[in-house]
Amino acid sequence: MPETDDNFLAQLDDIARILIRERADDASPVIPPTKPGDVGALFESHAPEEGQAWADTLAQIEERVLPHTTRWGHPGFFGYFPAGTSEPAILGELLAAGLGQQGMLWQTSPVCTELETRVMDWLARALGLPERFCAEPIGAAPGVPVGGGVIQGTASEAALCVIAAARDRALNRLPEGERWPTRCVVYTSEQSHSSIEKACRVLGPQMVARAVPTDDTLAMDPDALERSIAADVRTQGVVPCCVVATLGTTATCAVDPIEAIGRIAREHHLWAHADAAYMGAQLILPEQRHHAKGVERFDSFTMNPHKWLLVNFDCSALWLSPGARRDLIGTMSITPEYLRTSASDSGSVIDYRDWHVPLGRRFRALKLWMVLRHFGLVGLRSYIQRHLDWAQELVAWLEADKRFEVAFPVESGLVCCALHDDDATRTLMERVNATGEVFLTHCVVPVRGRSRYLVRIAFGNSQTQPSHVQRLFELFDTHAHTP
Repeated sequence: MPETDDNFLAQLDDIARILIRERADDASPVIPPTKPGDVGALFESHAPEEGQAWADTLAQIEERVLPHTTRWGHPGFFGYFPAGTSEPAILGELLAAGLGQQGMLWQTSPVCTELETRVMDWLARALGLPERFCAEPIGAAPGVPVGGGVIQGTASEAALCVIAAARDRALNRLPEGERWPTRCVVYTSEQSHSSIEKACRVLGPQMVARAVPTDDTLAMDPDALERSIAADVRTQGVVPCCVVATLGTTATCAVDPIEAIGRIAREHHLWAHADAAYMGAQLILPEQRHHAKGVERFDSFTMNPHKWLLVNFDCSALWLSPGARRDLIGTMSITPEYLRTSASDSGSVIDYRDWHVPLGRRFRALKLWMVLRHFGLVGLRSYIQRHLDWAQELVAWLEADKRFEVAFPVESGLVCCALHDDDATRTLMERVNATGEVFLTHCVVPVRGRSRYLVRIAFGNSQTQPSHVQRLFELFDTHAHTP
């Protein structure tokens, strides 16, 4: 701990000045010119025996840390998906760290638990999700089972949890002697996130991730899903347990047919999970909610405020229907004597340690609450709408230039484009990235029956302005001409 409050306040000022300076710096390259091993060579092989002065540590931050950071908050960072942040989120993270709450049980931090319950209901309603996903649904009769939301670290962790619960739900329908070594199948599109396959690997060899073919828009084909389920139902020792639909795939932001998938899942008694990690944020705009039509048939839904809602990493929101909440807790809950409390035993409180894999948990609800309070829904809607508008403006510029092709209709903040062939597109991206002014990433996907190398341009950074979008297109124009 700092020796005096004055020292601590001065150190906070130093960090604040660094953050303010970094956010205002458009000139430094988005990606540092660091080579493998460069950073490790700057640091000693052993920890210091004696404590070091803050001034020396600050100097090392300036000289050895900051020059080698990838600048995710740079206005020209259009790669991957954004890692959002904002002043109220930073302050919330700082306050949570200082308060040092460990929210594994209600008793270990009542405010960590109850604020999370309330703020997750706020966010569910802000996105237009059904009241059945709320822990305190408006108008619900007393005693009726309720769902609720929980903050996970990432959408990958959320997927692991719901697939484990879906597996147990499916196996529990079988006679006890037939449950193992039955294989359980999870269905997801060929374009879904790799975390679905990874979750199945982690859960063991009895879990199978089945890739369902997609249509011309790269959305899951519901007829192919039906055929795949039917084939597995006919196979002895195989039990379909879960279907994961994606609202905004990682490569192209394709949207699976939520309504049809939810209907199929119910017909076959499968757990239906919706992964809307990035694109889910735009549901805060009522006119965008048609993308999630039919989600009321789903058991769970996840999106990441840490991508596009100005909350810093990590903050992934997972909501559960009443039945899914019961099943998840049944899978995740193990209660040794040292975790027993009178509040928990009464059944009147939530213990979020039963809603995910880790026992311990941070006070992540605080930063989400502070962001919602600071910006309000009006401010967040305006923020998302600006990025959607800029994406469409970029599309118009690209489509007006015959050298470029926009590969798919753009319904989110992600634009995928290409030149006339893959080599030219790859060279264009490399040359644009080499300027240091922007950073782009790519995908390789089928476009009209042919595998194509596409440049991805993802909107969502809080520092991006129209001038940066204009500059991006200027770089495209310049480097597409370069021989």
